[in-house]
Amino acid sequence: MKIGIVCYPTFGGSGVVATELGMALADNGHEVHFITYHLPVRLDFISHNLHFHEVMLEEYPLFQYQPYELALSTRMVEVVERYQLEILHVHYAIPHAYAAYMAKQMLKEKGIDIKVVTTLHGTDITLVGSHPTYKTAVEFSINNSDVVTTVSKSLKEDTLRLFTITNDIQVIHNFIDENKFVKAHEKECQRIALAQPEERILTHISNFRPVKRINDVIRTFALVRKEIPSKLLMVGEGPDRRNAELLVKKMGVKDDVLFLGNSTEVNELLCYTDVFLLPSETESFGFAALEAMAAEAAVISTNTGGLPEVNIHGVTGFLSNIGDVEDMAANTLKILKDDTTLNEFKQRAKAHTQQFSLKNILPVYEEIYESLKEKVS
Repeated sequence: MKIGIVCYPTFGGSGVVATELGMALADNGHEVHFITYHLPVRLDFISHNLHFHEVMLEEYPLFQYQPYELALSTRMVEVVERYQLEILHVHYAIPHAYAAYMAKQMLKEKGIDIKVVTTLHGTDITLVGSHPTYKTAVEFSINNSDVVTTVSKSLKEDTLRLFTITNDIQVIHNFIDENKFVKAHEKECQRIALAQPEERILTHISNFRPVKRINDVIRTFALVRKEIPSKLLMVGEGPDRRNAELLVKKMGVKDDVLFLGNSTEVNELLCYTDVFLLPSETESFGFAALEAMAAEAAVISTNTGGLPEVNIHGVTGFLSNIGDVEDMAANTLKILKDDTTLNEFKQRAKAHTQQFSLKNILPVYEEIYESLKEKVS
């Protein structure tokens, strides 16, 4: 099939999942076209079935803010027409679902019936999409998509609670390509480059936005470090990085915290990790936690949103209430208290990710595409 994928090309979970899905589809013989304003950060052109089409924004003095959704919908129409795409799969409601609806209407005028699959990922619904400024347009776009999916049961419930939805919503969990993490572990994991043999390694990966509660990561680590020699890897960039750097100095843990910035080698970094910290205020799914578990790391997270669907309390790690740093630290210490306990949690975390394997999730998306193709024919 010929499939167009529209996503944010950034380090966020929605863009990563969309990119991984596109590459998997290409490997499976489909022709995949990415349509976005920048090359997705994890896109690897190892398959001749992958194509990238940049959305260009022209500077014009009349506009204080460039109308990206107009440029995007126009680019969608161009790509669908030129390459005879059959499906547009848009990730994130704003502005992608709305732009896809506009593209669909323009193509209809040309006698082309393009089918639109919209995947909702989280803050596009719970934080931004439900804002009065956008709510009506987001609701309209969801209801006028041919198929709507969410990445967790929790996000489906939030969508139905926040909007008046007349369309069906199918839950398709995020996925990981287990082979990438197997390859990372096959390489010699040089822990000594980051920590001494007696030290544990904790990791946090995010876009460092307020919703990720970066200060809770630091405070949890500081409590753990009082009891067990440890290092903390902070991977990512964002508005709260500077405050986090100031906090590690204030708490006296600066020498044991490494800020590594954004990375496209997440699987390589996670191979060092003993415990992954994710104290978010909200997570529609918790893709970073899933990747950590695939790399054989236990997870300490909050119990919000879709995280309980990913991190099983007492099995793959522990869940705590939002902001309960003392409980997160205590649970971390339970896992790290001895090698046997730590390895048991790691192995259970790895085993749990099998249900989120690419080989299980990819056919579900392919079945959706095929069903829409049949409706066209």
